[in-house]
Amino acid sequence: MGRVALGEFELLVLLACLRLGADEAYAVSIVDEIRGRTGRDIHRAAVYVTLQRLERKALITTRLGPPLPERGGKARRLVQVERAGREAVRGARHALQQMWVGLGPRLEER
Repeated sequence: MGRVALGEFELLVLLACLRLGADEAYAVSIVDEIRGRTGRDIHRAAVYVTLQRLERKALITTRLGPPLPERGGKARRLVQVERAGREAVRGARHALQQMWVGLGPRLEER
């Protein structure tokens, strides 16, 4: 598989999943993680759509966790970032770092 281009929101979702870990990454916790770290008001539906896209790209896998009494016996769909997903995040980090090189003075211009 070649280098996978990630959109900004896809990258945020993958980063949230990596921070949360495979046993705690599910749609609501991902929304909370992104909101808490970025201050962005995002909708759970946007996370669901993005998770589906990331799974089609084979960057993540999902599985049903155990049934939870507080959810009426329903299970959460837990997210695991796969090797290809971690590689895509590393690639995005490298590309962004390269784009930042030398921009400090330009960002300070008025």
